[in-house]
Parts: sequence; C-alpha cells; structure tokens
Amino acid sequence: MILDLSRYSCLGEALRDPMVTFQTNVALIEADRHRENGRWEFRELRAEAERVAIRLQALGIKKGDRCAILMSNQAKWVISGIGALWAGCVLVPLDSRLTAAEQLALLRFAEPAVLITEYNAWRSLSREPPGVLTRQKVVVTEAPPGAELGAATRWEERVEGEFNFERRERNDIACVVFSSGTSGRPKGCLLTHDNYLEQAQMIGRLFPVEEGDRYFAILPNNHAVGFMGGMIIPLLFGATVVHQRTLRPEFIASTMKAYRITHTALVPRILRNLEKRLREKIDQLPGWKRLLLDGLMTANELATAREPNHKLSRILLKPIHRQLGDGLRLIIAGSAYVDPECASFFYRLGIPVAIGYGLTEACTSLTLNDLKPFRADTVGKPIPGIEIEIRDKNEGGIGEVYARARTVMKGYLNDSDLTRETIIDGWLRTGDLALIDASGHLKLVGRAKNMIVTAGGKNVYPEDIESKFESIATCEELCICAASYIWPGADLADETLVLIIRPKSDEPTAELLDEIRTRNRELADYQRVSSYMVWKEEFPRSAKLDVKRQQLAREIAVRLSRDKALRTL
Repeated sequence: MILDLSRYSCLGEALRDPMVTFQTNVALIEADRHRENGRWEFRELRAEAERVAIRLQALGIKKGDRCAILMSNQAKWVISGIGALWAGCVLVPLDSRLTAAEQLALLRFAEPAVLITEYNAWRSLSREPPGVLTRQKVVVTEAPPGAELGAATRWEERVEGEFNFERRERNDIACVVFSSGTSGRPKGCLLTHDNYLEQAQMIGRLFPVEEGDRYFAILPNNHAVGFMGGMIIPLLFGATVVHQRTLRPEFIASTMKAYRITHTALVPRILRNLEKRLREKIDQLPGWKRLLLDGLMTANELATAREPNHKLSRILLKPIHRQLGDGLRLIIAGSAYVDPECASFFYRLGIPVAIGYGLTEACTSLTLNDLKPFRADTVGKPIPGIEIEIRDKNEGGIGEVYARARTVMKGYLNDSDLTRETIIDGWLRTGDLALIDASGHLKLVGRAKNMIVTAGGKNVYPEDIESKFESIATCEELCICAASYIWPGADLADETLVLIIRPKSDEPTAELLDEIRTRNRELADYQRVSSYMVWKEEFPRSAKLDVKRQQLAREIAVRLSRDKALRTL
C-alpha cells in the first residue's frame, strides 16, 4: 500500500482514517509474560480514544493544552495518546523509568494542563513534596477499587458528553519530547505535526508495512523510535501493535513466536540479548546439526547478498524462523552503536537488521540502511528527503554531522539560546562525529563532547574503542572514559584511558582480563586502554539505553579514589 500523508493537516486526522478503513482488524494487543491482557479492534480503539478525548474536554482541557503521559509499555498509552491528539492536545511523553523526583522536575518544566498516568506512578509522585501535581488535572489508570485518588479522576470511568474532534495545523506543535533533562538543563524538543507526518511518510515508503502485519512495540512510547514505530506507522497501515508489559529477555522471543511478529525496533542491548538466546539454542544442537545450520546460513547469505528474500530464508532456515514466530521480516536498530557481528548474525539467519541513525531533534531517523545491499559497518544513507553534511572535517574526513529536513524540530521548549546553538540557518547541528564513505553511507565515530585528546594530540572517540570490547561473554557492560573525566585535576599531559567494566561475577575472571588484553593489543597505540576499574552496580542509562557517562563518572568520583580504583592492564 502506498501511503500518502500529504492530504492530512495533523497527526490526529491521519490516525482517524484507519479506524474506519480497518475497523474489524486487530489494532492493539497487550501481553504480560505468557498471558494476554487484552486486544482491541480498530473500531474499539476508536471508541476508547474518543472516550479519552471526551474526558479531557470534560475536564476543561482546550486545544493546544499540553497532556503529559506517564505509563509503562502498554496499550492504554496508545489509546490515551490518540485520544489526547483528537482533543487537540500537545503530547508530553515522560519516561516511566525515571525517579519520581526526576519526573516531577520535567512536569514543572513542561507545565502540562493534564497528566495521564498509572496508579503506581501516581502513588510515587504523590509521595514527593507537594505542589507540582496540584498544577494540573490528573487522570489515573488501573487504580484498585476503593483506592483514594484525591482530586485525580479514574481513567476507566465513563463520562457523558459529545466528542468534538479538534483539528490542528501542520506547523502546530504535536509533542514535546525530552531528549535529556533528568539532571541539568532540560531539553524538550518541540516537534510539529508536519515533522511526524513527513517522517512517517519517509519511513513508510522505505520499509512499507502491510495490512495484517504485527509490530512488536518493545521500545517505550516516550522514546522517539518507540512512538513512531509503536504507534504511528503500524496503525496508519492497518497493522497490529503488540505491547508487552515486561521486557525481560526470556519473554521477548516467546512473544515474537506467539504473535508471529513481522517487524520490531530494538536498541543494541536488546538485540544482543536476543542474539545470545538464539546462540545458546544453537549451541545445544548436536555437532552435525550445527555444521548443517552453518552451511545453510552461508547459503542464505550468498543468496541474499543483493537484498533480503524472506520467503527463501524461511525455507532454508525454517527451524530458526519458527523460534521467532516464522514471520519476522525486519528489525530496525539504532540509538547506540550496533555491533556489526551481531547484525550480520541475524542477516545470515535471514532476519535483516536495518541499522539507522537519528535524534529526537530530527523526529527519529536521519539515515537508514535500505538493505540493498545489507551493510553492518555503517548507519546507512540519508533517507530520501533528508540532507546530510559533514562540516569541519579533519584530514581523515571526520567532522560534525549537520542535517536539514522537514523533520527537524522547531526548537527547544523555553530555551531560545540552546535552539540558536543547535539549529543554524535551518541546519540541525547534531554534535555527532562521522564521515561519509565512497558509497554515500554514513559512518559514525562518536560524540564531539565525549572526544578525548591524547598527549600526542590524537583524537580518541570512546564509542569507537568500546566497539572493540563489545560482546565479551563474561562482561555485563562496559564503557571508556578518560581518567581526568572522572577525577578532574589529573595531569592531562599523561592522560589515562580507563575501561570501566561490570563483570558478571563479583570480580573479573582471568578469562575476562585475558580477552580484554587481547582486544586491547589490536587497537592503535593511541587508542589502547592502560587501566581498568571494576564497578559492580548497573550503569545509569538514558531512555535510549545509552550510558549516562557524566552521571556514572560523578558516582565513581564520589565513592572511589583514583589510586585505589585504577588497575593496570
């Protein structure tokens, strides 16, 4: 189906048509471990979303008011989001994994007129110092019968009234999405209806979804990719969105199998977990079956060298595809470094991983690998309609990525200075360092702000080094920092690159250290790590699961001294 979104004035209007066109198709499924919580046809989704809109309008919410949504990964998020858009609201998606204090700080900054949230989140917010929640109306889902909600109202209660659809214009703000802001300066990206409709049009043409396809919404809806892939694009095409309340790795594969998932978007960490589970199953096969499987994977790789062929791959590797539901056609991966070996593993199985690159400020994606042919070493070419420039290049062709497109945000909420620093003459300054190869593919190197300059004047990008240490089996997670980044005041003329590791055991095993030393020797001299340290707690991560380097460095510096923490490799 060719998707033409040019005739719509706003996101809410575009999402109304599928409710009629596909009314008896299943729109939403919510699973929780091995249990299904519920499913909604498009006509039922329409009725529920209209009920949310009626409730908001009954509360006095007007067109252009902000509606914050704070929920875990579930169907009521989508129902509430569509209802709020139909009421003419500006959505403010909040991260359910933040602390209550962090969520309240963002609520104070965004000043929504109404908050729709889950009962557990509401209780956590209510325990914080009073004041913030009195500034807006609150609607609470899944509150137990008899629970005292104070001034808040129940999501499930019926409200009498007539539904009035509020149409917005293309240039109106559709969402305020926080790309950061849990500490320091909040960055609320002002994304318009035109931004979203253009991005949906671009991705929909590159990777069309078909009526009856099933999209597994693993990433939360406050995540730019989760919102675009887990709500907008599948529903526009008449596909089914499957949510799962838990994201524990052991349930991801079983949900894919149970619902015969065709599409999903993953961050690299979840992709690696899925790879690990598949490899464990392969390792349990008898030796002759593993040899046969490897031969079939090689045959599939050769047969699909120019572009994917799902039907052929399913025939050649049917037992593997059956493990994932026999329907998985595409995984989109990005938001952080994607290990080429991991992506190649899936492609050899006949499950293409389209690696992409984007920012919340650009309404999701700037580049995607179109899989013609598959390449695991880049983040693809610019999506048609998006311009990319590399500016201030060094002798190796590496420079900062600038982007221009109709998908670039209007600016940052309440921060005109930061907006002027980020959008220059219509170009989005990404802060990412990259080069463009001879075939037009973008190769990311790292973040400009994370760059380390060695005593010899060499530029070192932590992400580039971290990629060499990825996928060590006995290491849970790792990252690279300069010692002076953790403990300011060190002699920069004798800079030390530190590998921070969280081993799976209490202390790193000899096997782990040997593997680190082996990989370290394969790096260029100026990239080699001279010290390592052990951190036994989970690394703080953003909504996109990127390591929050500044927060991690602060926690280490407060609790450990440089002399006691660093160990020589």
